[in-house]
Parts: sequence; structure tokens; C-alpha cells
Amino acid sequence: MAVARLVAAPFPLAASRARSARPAAGPRLAPLVAAPLPVRLRLRCVRASSSDDAAAEALEEQAAARLAVAERAARKQSERRTYLVAAVMSSLGIASMAAAAVYYRFAWQMEGGEIPVTEMVGTFALSVGAAVGMEFWARWAHRALWHASLWHMHESHHRPRDGPFELNDVFAIVNAVPAMSLLAYGFFNRGLVPGLCFGAGLGITLFGMAYMFVHDGLVHRRFPVGPIENVPYFRRVAAAHQIHHMDKFEGVPYGLFLGPKELKEVGGTEELEKEIKKRIKRKGTSDAIQ
Repeated sequence: MAVARLVAAPFPLAASRARSARPAAGPRLAPLVAAPLPVRLRLRCVRASSSDDAAAEALEEQAAARLAVAERAARKQSERRTYLVAAVMSSLGIASMAAAAVYYRFAWQMEGGEIPVTEMVGTFALSVGAAVGMEFWARWAHRALWHASLWHMHESHHRPRDGPFELNDVFAIVNAVPAMSLLAYGFFNRGLVPGLCFGAGLGITLFGMAYMFVHDGLVHRRFPVGPIENVPYFRRVAAAHQIHHMDKFEGVPYGLFLGPKELKEVGGTEELEKEIKKRIKRKGTSDAIQ
């Protein structure tokens, strides 16, 4: 028994020693918890986030604005191209028909060997007279009709145009009807009266073509007109018509080719010179960009 006790005694002693040999457990660590940020630091974070959002929105708005400008420029270019094709085709068609009509009519008149001097002089004289008279007719119609009872049609010309054409273009067709009728009557008939009618129709046609190139091309830039823009007289005409659209002198000038003269009569010469300088400056800027 004593021997057994002696044999078994070392084991619990060793166990107790082993337990005592273990390092003492240190103090228990509290779980890590994220301390709240100071209020000032949180405000800075919020402000930085909001400023980033604002910057992103500003970039998006700038990109959208650039895209809209590019789309508008492409649309305007397409409209100008469409109107240019229409203008060139109509001008070439009308000019070629008018030239052929003049040639064949006078060739037909001289078939018998006798030159009808009176009829030929009357034709040419009335063609010039009709072309000049159309300026005064257009001035009166512009004031008394287009800005009065026909304003519902002419108003489209004083608003930003959406597309290559506008309702105001109908007036060009209205003026073409009597011109073509007079040309046809004068072409298919002989005599002084048919010759005068032929001249009148020819003069109206020439005025209409000149009006289209100066008014639609030079003033409103519906198609390029080339070196016409550099002619000082046409530059004054374009500036005068631009003042008509500003409505600074109760709509004056209502005419086109005599517009500078109308402005002078109402004391608008100084304003005309200012507008001319603006157009020259815009032209220089445009040429520099291109």
C-alpha cells in the first residue's frame, strides 16, 4: 500500500507542476469597436462627396451641351445643303429656260429678214423696268401686306427656322406665277404687246433670282454665295435688311436693294455702319476658324 502510494504520488505532483508552469493568463482584451468620427471630419467627407457629384453632373451637362451644339450644327449644314440644291436647280432651270426663250423668240421674229426694232427695244426696256419696279412692289407689299394681313405667313420668316424651308417661301412661288404667264404669252405670240409682256416676265424673273441670292443666301445664309459677300454694296444691303429684322426703325427698311437709302431717310445711317462693322468682324472670325 505504501509502495503503491509512493508510486502514484509523483503523477499528481507532476500534473500540478505542469499546471503551475503554464503562463498566467493576461487581462482579457475588450472587443474592438470603431469609434465614431468627429463631426468636423464627417462634414468634410460629406462635402467632398457632394462636390464630386456636382463636378460629375457639371461634366455631364457640358458633354450634353457640346453634343447638342454639334447636332444643331450638323442639322443646319444639312438644311443649307438642301436649300442650296433647290436654289441651284431652280436658278439653272429658270435661267436656261429664260435664255432659250429669248433666243428663240428673237430668232423667230427675224425669220422674214426684217428686224422688229420697236418690239425688241420694248422687250429689253420693259425687262429692265420690270426688274427695277419689282423692288418698289416688294417694298410696298412687304409693308402693306406681309406685315399686315399676311403676317400669319410672313411671321415664319421672323422666327428661328426649323428645317430648310419656311411658309414665307410661298411668296416666291406667288411671284413666279405671273412671271411665267407673261413669258409664255410673249413667247407664243408676235407683236408689240406680246413683246412687252415677254420683257416684263423676264424682268420679274431676273429680280427673283437676284433677290434669292442676296436675301436668302447673303443675308440669311441659307446657302453660300461666295464672293458676293465681299462686294461693298451688297454688304450694305445685307446689313440694312438685318436691321429690318431688329425692328429698330419701325420695320424700316422694307425694301431690299434700296434698303440703305430707306434707312438714310429715317436717320439710320449710323446704325447701318455699326451693323456693317459687325458683319465684317463676324466674317473675319469665321474665316479665321475655317
